[in-house]
Amino acid sequence: MNRRNFIYNSGMLAALAASPARALSAGKRHKKPPLGIQLYMVKEDMERNPVDTLKRLGAMGYSQIESYGSDKGIFWGYTNTEFKKISNDHGLEMVSSHYNPCTLDEFDRLAAQAAAIGMKYLVCPWLGPQKSIDSFKRFATDFNQRGAICKKHGLKFGYHPHDYPYKPVDGQLPIDVLLNYTDKQLVDFQLDVYYAVTEGADPYAYMKKHKGRFTMAHLRDVLKQRLPAGSKDESACDLGEGIINFPKLISSGIDNGMRYFFVEQSRFYNETPLQSAQKNAAYLKSMRLA
Repeated sequence: MNRRNFIYNSGMLAALAASPARALSAGKRHKKPPLGIQLYMVKEDMERNPVDTLKRLGAMGYSQIESYGSDKGIFWGYTNTEFKKISNDHGLEMVSSHYNPCTLDEFDRLAAQAAAIGMKYLVCPWLGPQKSIDSFKRFATDFNQRGAICKKHGLKFGYHPHDYPYKPVDGQLPIDVLLNYTDKQLVDFQLDVYYAVTEGADPYAYMKKHKGRFTMAHLRDVLKQRLPAGSKDESACDLGEGIINFPKLISSGIDNGMRYFFVEQSRFYNETPLQSAQKNAAYLKSMRLA
């Protein structure tokens, strides 16, 4: 049984999809975090008209955004202060951004710009599969350097794992190596629950074992029935339509130091990305945490 199938054939499925009644048992409830969205989800709309797209997202109830390294940069062709004003005008705070590969000097300049407008994080979104676990140890060293740069500017540095960090390399999991070889004072992690679950990892165990390190999350659900093997599409769906119990997940995240939650749907069923964004916002607004 491979790791991808494990999640669909084990007791972990029951844990992830525990009934809402159990998740909402009596006791003190958590305060719901602000609604956040990763702009890559609506990338085509942002490329066409970033101002109108931000206006629409604000109207949906989102209040936090995470940008990414677009062709126009993380500020979409505007200066950092101009983009901050546009976002704020529509009720949005730019909390963080993924960034494109760059030298340490270029990263230092980007960190200064991000800090100047009150951003909290710069996040590495991609390393790619590697042939040797030593490559991930070298990445850890680079992360520590970038984390020190961020700290100098009053920011935090983060890493966003995809699927490959949960696949063994030289008998070790890259995600474990990155967690163990990075300085916990300098490097945080952004849990993408979709990739953790579909690779057979237990997101609750990671959050608990490394409490305070998974400070951000990307939210998208996992289909109850996996797509056929070899499908080019991901087995993702809108929040509340799959196997993940988000009231439980978000509550557990908060208990273990998670502060920022960004919707990032990647597969759209007879809907546009903005329609999916609206649907996910409505779900999160109606959701009651444990």
